[in-house]
Parts: sequence; structure tokens; C-alpha cells
Amino acid sequence: MVGGGPAGMALALALKLHGIDAEIFEARERAAVRHDVRVLALSDGARQILDWLGVWSGLTATPITTIHISQRGGFGRSLLRAEELDLPALGWVLAASDLIAALDTAVSAAGIAYRENTRVGAGDTASATDTVPGLAGDMHFSLTAFAEGVVDPAAGKRRDYGQHAVLCTVGVAAAHRNVAWERFTGEGPVALLPLGRDYAVVLTCADGILAEVMALDDAGFLALLQQRFGTRHRFTSASPRTAYPLGLRYRPETVDARQVWLGNAAQTLHPVAGQGFNLALRDIWELAQVLGAAADPGAPEVLAAYARGRQVDRRGAIGFTDLLIDSFGSDFGPLKHARGAGLLALDLLPPLRSFVAKRMIFGARAWP
Repeated sequence: MVGGGPAGMALALALKLHGIDAEIFEARERAAVRHDVRVLALSDGARQILDWLGVWSGLTATPITTIHISQRGGFGRSLLRAEELDLPALGWVLAASDLIAALDTAVSAAGIAYRENTRVGAGDTASATDTVPGLAGDMHFSLTAFAEGVVDPAAGKRRDYGQHAVLCTVGVAAAHRNVAWERFTGEGPVALLPLGRDYAVVLTCADGILAEVMALDDAGFLALLQQRFGTRHRFTSASPRTAYPLGLRYRPETVDARQVWLGNAAQTLHPVAGQGFNLALRDIWELAQVLGAAADPGAPEVLAAYARGRQVDRRGAIGFTDLLIDSFGSDFGPLKHARGAGLLALDLLPPLRSFVAKRMIFGARAWP
């Protein structure tokens, strides 16, 4: 396992549950991996996978029971509700550092080797094993999984959205009632995710104004957020802000000779649909199922079967996320009316609403 972050640790635990031993190689110090300032929005499907891994029960997460989807300055809105799907929540919001700590504790308890401060390369494949260089007396494994880092530009495809995501938490005057908001504007989407008593914010802005936005004091930033979001909530305070560039990166093929790529090493998505880490967990769950039933986990036919089984879900998540950016990224009048009609149809047609919600929560596992 190359990468000792949340995806790598989750995969090591999943393989252990299927009787497959794995070792983790992490370039950073192990303690540094826990220092992650992100907030994660996990679907209820992801929650079920983490519960299977044995790490969910000790976590503190805020449930999302309703998702409100709308566009600024146009008609049409849609509400997705957990009760309509007979689920405890549509999703869960928690600090990434909390999840990483729980995974790290579980990895230690399971006796999984974790080699920190160990940087390795892609390796040279052999007939029966994959060689992991960079260690004294190269080590040999039946399969090498790359579960950390970014998509290799030489092996992947990319699209830059010309945007950054500005992240922080904000206080609100009224209780959030476990409602998450996805608000589409001409400047980019704004997401509010309930986290404790506050909201975690993902504010999208163009690259050209990022420096200006990051230079705002708290009052200025809250005024900007209020203008972008509207008046459904009044924001009262803001935490320090961080930002990261937005783009689409993905490997068309996620398997090779005794190698597999997952998580950010396989695809990096825009956060608008919250599919990034949720998709990674579905990949991990499926890979562990396939490898657990194989005599040789690294055999070409085994990896090919895994890749085929993940095509629909993976392509669907990538395509859906990219389509949202194109469809909701303009204030062009006719397009805005078409979006409004689509949101209205989603709200008025329960079967359609259920179909969309289940795809977002469970991926292709929920395909009829």
C-alpha cells in the first residue's frame, strides 16, 4: 500500500478483514498524516463501509437529514430527505482528522505494518510480484496499491476549472436543523454542511479573485458569503480560511500489471457533489471483495474483473460531477430556466428524486 492516508489505511483494513495481509508505506511521518484541516461529507453508504471496517462507532459526526438544492436568481429548487429513503441520514459531516485518527488506531490494533518516512516509486513489474524500490533489498508483493498523492499527468486526463474552493466554518444565528445547502451561482457553487452547531463552508471563487477573497477580514468574508448564499441563514462568525485549486484529474485505467490506483491517485473531483472520498471508499470495498475471493490477488484477470465492476459507478461519478459544473456554471438566461425546470422536476417526481439520491449515496450498488 503506497500511501498511509485515509484511503490507504481503509484499504489495508478492508483487506485484513478478507484475510489478506498488507503493509503501508507513507512518505510523511505518521503523526503528520493526522494533521488534516479538511471537513468530510460522507454519504450514508460510506458510513456503512466505515462501520464494516470497525471505525465508525467511535466517531462524532453530524447527520445530514435534508439537502436543499437551488440556484441564485432563478426559480426551481429541490429537497432530498432521508426519511423518504428510510435512512437515518443522507450523509454525515466530520473532521477529516477525526476519521484519520480512528483509522490509524484501527490499523495499529490490527497489527498492520505502517512504514512511515518511506518514499517508494511505482516499481517494476515481474511475472509473479511487483517490486517496490527505495527500500534496502527491494521488497516484493503480489499487488501494489497506490492510494495517495495525485493522478500522474503522464497517465491521466485533466481539466482545470479556473476556480478555487475556500474552506472554513461559520456560525449561524438560527439552528441548522441538519439541513445541508447546495447553492449554485454564476460565480460558482456554495455548499453549507452542518458540523456540530456550525456550518462547514465550501465557497467556490474564480482564480482571479482568490487573493482578494483570502485577504478579506471576517466581516468582509461573511458579507460576501451572505451575498452569494442569500438570506436563508444569517452568518455570525467565521474561522480562518484555507483554499485549494479545483480541477478534474483521473486515470482512464486504474489497473496495470500487479498495480491498482485508488482515491486521489485514481481521480480527483470537484467537491460540488461530494463524491471524492465516497467514491474511493466504494472502490476500496469492491476491491477487497474481489481480492478476497482470489487465489492470486495480483493476477491480471482478477484486476480486470475489478476494473470492469467499477466502470459504471466510477464513470458515472466523474461524469455527473463534471456535468454539474458545466450545467450550473453560467447565468445565461435560457440555461438558467432549463436548470430551474430540472430542479422543479426533481422535486415533483419522487421516483426521480429517489433515483438521484440513491446514486449519490450508494453509487452503482443501488442500480435497479
